[in-house]
Amino acid sequence: MQTKTRITDMLGIEKPIIQAAMGWIARAPLSSAFSNAGGMGIIETSSGELDIIRGEITKMKTLTDKPFGVNVAQAFVRDPDIIPFIIDQGVQFVTTSAGDPMRYTETLKQAGLTVFHVVPSLKGALRAVEAGVDGLIVEGGEGGGFKNPQDVASMVLIPLIAETVDLPIVAAGGISDGRSMAAAFALGAEGVLMGTRLLTAAECPVHDNWKEAIVEADATDTVFLNRSGPGPALRALKTERTQKLQKEGSENIFSEFAGTQKVYFGGDLEAGIALTGQVAGRIKNVLPIQDILDRTMADFHETCAQMARFSA
Repeated sequence: MQTKTRITDMLGIEKPIIQAAMGWIARAPLSSAFSNAGGMGIIETSSGELDIIRGEITKMKTLTDKPFGVNVAQAFVRDPDIIPFIIDQGVQFVTTSAGDPMRYTETLKQAGLTVFHVVPSLKGALRAVEAGVDGLIVEGGEGGGFKNPQDVASMVLIPLIAETVDLPIVAAGGISDGRSMAAAFALGAEGVLMGTRLLTAAECPVHDNWKEAIVEADATDTVFLNRSGPGPALRALKTERTQKLQKEGSENIFSEFAGTQKVYFGGDLEAGIALTGQVAGRIKNVLPIQDILDRTMADFHETCAQMARFSA
C-alpha cells in the first residue's frame, strides 16, 4: 500500500520519511541506504568538515540513483561556497536549519531546488513562510540534538503550525515507528523525520555502546541542557557528564563537543555529549534501515486502519 502526500510528490520519494542530518553521522553510507530504502537520505554539514562533505555528496551518486538531499546547518557552516557547490552538484532538495531562512532560500529556489526549513516554533514557521520555503520540518522539543531553549512538544507544536500555515509539514521529534508516524499525520503532518531511531540502524557508523545505551534506555534517560545559554540548548543521552552539565551548566556548550569522535565512534559516552531524543525509550532493537522503513510503513497503515474503526 502506497502513501502519497505532498511530501512524496514534491521530493519524488516512495515513503514520506526523511532522515535526520546528524553531524558526522549522516554521510554517504547511511544516507544512501536510507534513500535506497525509499526515504529521503540527507547529507549533513553541521560537522563543519566541508571538504569531506563535498566528497560525501559526490559519493552518494555512486551509491544510489534515488533522490537525496543536503542539510545546511547555518550556525555551523560559514563557507559561502557551500551553496554554489550544492547547486553545481545537481542536488534537488535542501533542508536549512539553525539560522534565518531568509539567508539562503531565495538563492536555492532561484536555482530550482526545493527548500524545507527546520522550525521549533510558530514564529519560526511564519518567518520561513515569508522567506518562501516549500515546506517545514516542525521539530518538537522531545527530539535529540540542538533545540530551542523554549521547547514545545510535538503534540502542541505540529497542530499549532498546521492550522496556521498551508505548507506541507514534516514532523520531527519522537518518531520511531508507524504508530508515532500515524499520530504525527493526525496532528497535521504529511511526512516524518527520523533521527534517534536511525542511530540504532545496522548501517549507522556510531559505536555499539551508543546503540546499546539507546536500546536499554527509558524515556526519562535524556537531559535538556543549556536552557539558559550561552549558545543553543540541546537534548542528549543521560550520562554522568551530561547530568553534571545539567546541574552546573557550561560557559561554552560547544567546548563539550571536543570529544565527539570518542563518543560517536570510540564508544566513550562520558567523553562528550551523545545527542539523543526521548524516543530512545521506545527503541528496543538494532535493525537494517530497509527493515525500519518497511516496518514503519506497515505499522502506519495498520494504525490508520484501526483508527478508522472509531469513525465507522
